[in-house]
Amino acid sequence: MRVLEVNKAYFPHVGGIETLVRQYAEDLSKVKDIKVRVLVCRDDRGRTRREKINGVCVQRCGSLGTYFKCPISLSFIRHFGKMAKKADVVHIHMPFPLADAAALLSGYKGRIVLSWHSDVVKQKKLMLVYKPFMMWLLRRADCIITATEGHITGSEYLPEFRKKCAVVPYGIDPQEYLSVRECGFLTKKCRNENSVKVFFSGRLVYYKGVDVLIKAAALTSDCELFISGTGELEPELRALAEDLGAGDNIHFLGFLSDTDLKKAYRDCDIFVLPSVAQSEAFGIVQLEAMIYGKPVINTALPTGVPWVSLDSVTGITVPPGDEKALAQAIMRLAQDKPLREKLGRNSAERVRREFSRRAALQKLTAVLRGEDL
Repeated sequence: MRVLEVNKAYFPHVGGIETLVRQYAEDLSKVKDIKVRVLVCRDDRGRTRREKINGVCVQRCGSLGTYFKCPISLSFIRHFGKMAKKADVVHIHMPFPLADAAALLSGYKGRIVLSWHSDVVKQKKLMLVYKPFMMWLLRRADCIITATEGHITGSEYLPEFRKKCAVVPYGIDPQEYLSVRECGFLTKKCRNENSVKVFFSGRLVYYKGVDVLIKAAALTSDCELFISGTGELEPELRALAEDLGAGDNIHFLGFLSDTDLKKAYRDCDIFVLPSVAQSEAFGIVQLEAMIYGKPVINTALPTGVPWVSLDSVTGITVPPGDEKALAQAIMRLAQDKPLREKLGRNSAERVRREFSRRAALQKLTAVLRGEDL
């Protein structure tokens, strides 16, 4: 089976969807009777280039830049048509307006599987143009993959296509994480080594709610907040921490390598995903913290986020955008070590039981082949 994986970008681009696409491509390429190619756009301006990454053939189409955070690439449409003709199934990761247009213009008649990661939430003007293409592709698709049931019920568009939806949870490989054993990565950076270490990892963009987390951190005591990631809001967030007088207890770590990120997860006491908009549809970072036995504080978004880490089972769920509730949740866990440990044990068990990378690959392969789950 020849599979064409289609997305905006690919490793080393940093992002949850890009991490997932890389995982899918590498795992599928190891299945005996499957051949995988990846079609994406360049992050920067430049001509199309081909490369092989960890055994996966990747074609990065030339780009003229981005508009509404979507690549502008005429060559992508041309290459999509050529590569789709040689594929048995095209797997498109949405939302990606350029791929919708390419699928329509290519005249491709084969099997199309969509992975629906989230609705378009913020770019309302874009939706005026994009929606007709998106609805055409949703009708055209043979199957629509979502990571949770919440992706369907919380979407403005998917409920009418429920019959063709298949739930395939994201998965991780525990051994890949647990093999990193070094301790003290965050502790060494603490102002007070006895502080409870609160950790966030993700892009510093509007829907992540890091401003809410910083405001909450300023209301806590005996805690230090560590923020891993970069993004357009970083200068604004740093200024906010200083304005609140919390600069000494808030550490901006910038970009961390995969290994250092794992060390940070292992060493933190509490992981927080404070997202405030439906653009956060799952939160793979929750799994990465949970496999190390860490309790998670997340938000009650109408997506898959609160389904990944369960309130009062593996962590605490608070209303999105509520810094006081978030601060109370942080303090509750900070002051109750037995509760942290209990929720952490439940976290690790839930990941192993519900989010196995091997099980996810089996389900994905079945969907791509057109088999019933």
